Amino acid sequence: MKKLIRIATPLMAVALMSGAPFFAHAQQMTETQTKAQEWNTPPAGTPEAQQGYRDGIQAAQMDKAAKRKIDAKSSHLYQHPPVKGAARDEYRTSFTAGYDAQVKHSSGE
Repeated sequence: MKKLIRIATPLMAVALMSGAPFFAHAQQMTETQTKAQEWNTPPAGTPEAQQGYRDGIQAAQMDKAAKRKIDAKSSHLYQHPPVKGAARDEYRTSFTAGYDAQVKHSSGE
């Protein structure tokens, strides 16, 4: 019985001490994911505005990948929004916000 206690006690201590870094790492990952969700989550608003924000993010990613001019107003979706009527201005405003958020995020600011 004494041999078992001599072996088990240090093993339990090592097991308890080695778990702390895993918890700290998990906590840091959660904070990183929360920050990532902040910039690419569309603001509350109409569905058209939310779609404009998401489209702006995608347009900025495609412009950068294709090495095109980085300008939201030169994008096809900005010039020809897929919505009609009064929602066009709201779409364009959200599109520009999403585009700028992606450019800022990809530059590391």
